[in-house]
Amino acid sequence: MRKNKLIITCITAVCLVLGCTQKPDEFRDFLNGEEVKYPGIVSSTFVQPGNLRLRIGWSPSPDPSITYYRVYWNNRRDSVEVPATTHTQTDTIFALINNLQEYTYTFFVHSFDAKGNRSIPVEISNARVYGNTYRGSLLNRPINITDPYDLLNDEGNEIKLKFLTPDTSNISTVIRYTNTADQVTELSIAPSQNEVTLTDFKYGTKIAYQSFYKPSSLSLDSFATNVIDTFPVIEFGVVEVPKNLFSRVNLPYDVQALESGTQVDKLWDGSQGPQGYPNIFHSNGDSPLPHHFTMDMGKLYDSLRTLQVTGRNCCHNPTEFEVWGIA
Repeated sequence: MRKNKLIITCITAVCLVLGCTQKPDEFRDFLNGEEVKYPGIVSSTFVQPGNLRLRIGWSPSPDPSITYYRVYWNNRRDSVEVPATTHTQTDTIFALINNLQEYTYTFFVHSFDAKGNRSIPVEISNARVYGNTYRGSLLNRPINITDPYDLLNDEGNEIKLKFLTPDTSNISTVIRYTNTADQVTELSIAPSQNEVTLTDFKYGTKIAYQSFYKPSSLSLDSFATNVIDTFPVIEFGVVEVPKNLFSRVNLPYDVQALESGTQVDKLWDGSQGPQGYPNIFHSNGDSPLPHHFTMDMGKLYDSLRTLQVTGRNCCHNPTEFEVWGIA
């Protein structure tokens, strides 16, 4: 047993002696006597996403030996070479990469010198590329659906369109309409603009709109919605005027009532459907036809479009009438 221990001790000592005699730079034999050099790395990387493409930017390395950069992706199966046009760190070098899929990529940037020495990689992760899936998620900017427009004149060619606040990624909304010269016209409104007035709109035609978006402020491309929406039918609305504001006006030569209970204000007393005497307006018949009377509507209106007439329940209803107005 003692003899075995002695033999093991001797072997260990020999190994230690041999280990101590190895030269510290013998690894150079594996490098063919050449020193390994690592060119400088890039800094301040950023990504500009786009439509099935993107652009990577970085500040170049100040290392003057660098002649080009190579960007790798897809598990290093794809790459693109970019010449080192500058070594000034305040400059920016770009790599535009086309024909990508709608996906989130990871890129690696290496610096190379003329001898092919390569730097350690700089990783750029979460680099998103956009496409049809993103476009399909976009909606046109909402309009004020409860009050989408105001017609501003009787001709209907001046109209104010009303929008709501859009998504923060919206950059513009294009409005298409037919003008009074029968030409299709386009105008664009910014996200901060909630109203726009058209002064040459052809009444009776449609107004369409389509919104555009950028997924980020650095995006190379804008994306239009897949759908073009239209405003509700543009037409003058029918709004019942408040009859409680109406009053009689007795001008010279106006027809007079048959009696005090059949005055002209019976025409707007709130009764529903045809009425019978004496709940009607009945003239005294002292003057030949046509008769005329005057009333005050109590406020100014820019358009009077519809007049509803309910006749007497039996007889003596007018067959023709005209309405004249003055402000």
